[in-house]
Amino acid sequence: MSLNDTPSGERLRIAFLGRRNVGKSSLVNAFTGQDLSIVSDTKGTTTDPVYKAMELLPLGPVQIIDTPGFDDEGELGALRVRRTKQVLNKADLAILVADATQPLGPQEQEWLALIRERQIPFLLVWNKADLLPAVPPPEEHAIWTSAQTGLHIHELREAAAKAAVQEQPERHLVADLLETGDTVILVVPLDGSAPKGRLILPQQQTIRDCLEAGACVMVCRDTELSLLLDKLGQPPKLVITDSQVFASVSKMVPPSVWLTSFSILMARYKGDLALTTQGAQAVSQLRDGDKVLIAEGCTHHRQCEDIGTVKLPRWVRKFTGVEPAFTFCSGRDFPEDLSEYKLVIHCGGCTLGEKEMKFRQRTAADQGIPITNYGILIAYLNGILPRTLEPFAVSGAPL
Repeated sequence: MSLNDTPSGERLRIAFLGRRNVGKSSLVNAFTGQDLSIVSDTKGTTTDPVYKAMELLPLGPVQIIDTPGFDDEGELGALRVRRTKQVLNKADLAILVADATQPLGPQEQEWLALIRERQIPFLLVWNKADLLPAVPPPEEHAIWTSAQTGLHIHELREAAAKAAVQEQPERHLVADLLETGDTVILVVPLDGSAPKGRLILPQQQTIRDCLEAGACVMVCRDTELSLLLDKLGQPPKLVITDSQVFASVSKMVPPSVWLTSFSILMARYKGDLALTTQGAQAVSQLRDGDKVLIAEGCTHHRQCEDIGTVKLPRWVRKFTGVEPAFTFCSGRDFPEDLSEYKLVIHCGGCTLGEKEMKFRQRTAADQGIPITNYGILIAYLNGILPRTLEPFAVSGAPL
C-alpha cells in the first residue's frame, strides 16, 4: 500500500486557523506546495473548511484543513465560525496564523485558550514577517514566516512534524490478540449493501493487521461459514464477522472460539470500548417517543436495507416493543447538544480519526447521554454481548 492509499481516518490532521486576511490560505498553499486554497485580498474568501489528503514530508500522510476566518461576521459568518470550531474536534495539530505586523487580538487569545483547553498541540505562526524590519528567531510554540517570500516555510514543516508526532502507544485492531500461526476467519456477507468488487475499509484493515501478527486469514461468506468450520482440522483462534449476521454466525461458531465483529474492533481501536459497552444497556430503558440518534462518520449512498436507517431501528423496535423517535446524522454533522436524546448509536467510525471519535463519545458522556456502537448494540440485542467481548476482557460489560 502506498502512502497515498492511507485511509483518511489514519492520517494526521493539521488545521490552519486565524482571522480573515492574515494570509492563512496563502500559508496553506506555501506549506503544501500546492494551490490548495483560493487566495484573495477580499475578506472571507474561505467560506467552509477545505480538506486535502496528501503526503507531506517529513510528516507523511496528512490531512490539511484550511478554515474560514474565526472573526467572520453576520448570521452566515457565525455558522462558518461554528464549523471552524468543529474542526478542533478532530485536529491533531492546530496552526494559529497571525499577522506579524499586529499584536494578538482578543479573538486570537480566545482561540489559543480553547486550543490549550482541548490539549491540542499547536504552533503560533506569525505570517507576513517579510514586512518586519527584523525577523525574530523561532520560539518553542512560535515561528515567523512569509507565505509571500517562502521565509521559514521549510522550518514550519519541521516544527509541525515535531509538534504533531508525539510518542503514542501502538494501537492495533486485532494483532495484539493474536500469535504467529493463529487462524482467523473473517465472515463477509455479500448482500445488497456490500460494495461491488471490493471489501469495505474495516475488513481490509483487519486483514492487514492479522497478517502483521503472522496469523493465517481465511475469508468466507456467512452462507459458507459452517462448511469452512467443518473442513478445518482444528478450530480457529478467532472469528470476526459483520455485525449484521451476528445472530446466525454465533450459532455456527463453537463456544470455545472467540467471536467478535469488525464494528466492535473499531470501537476498541478508535474509542472507549467500555463506555460504548455500558451504553448499550440504555436500549432496554427506551419508551415510546424517546429520541434516539443514529450517527455515521461518513456519508454514503443508502441502500433499501441500509443498516443505520432501516435495520437498526427495526431491530430496536423488535427488542424493546416500543416506538422510539429515530434521528439520523452523517459525516461532520454530529450535534454538539445531545440533551434531547436518550441514546446515541454510532457506527464504527472507520473514516474518523481516533481524536474525533473520542470527542463524540466524550460529548455524550459529559451530557450524561449513553452512547454505544453498531456492533456492540447488535450483539446486545442478540444476547451475545459478553461472548463478543471475551477477547478484550472488558470490565462492566452488561450481561
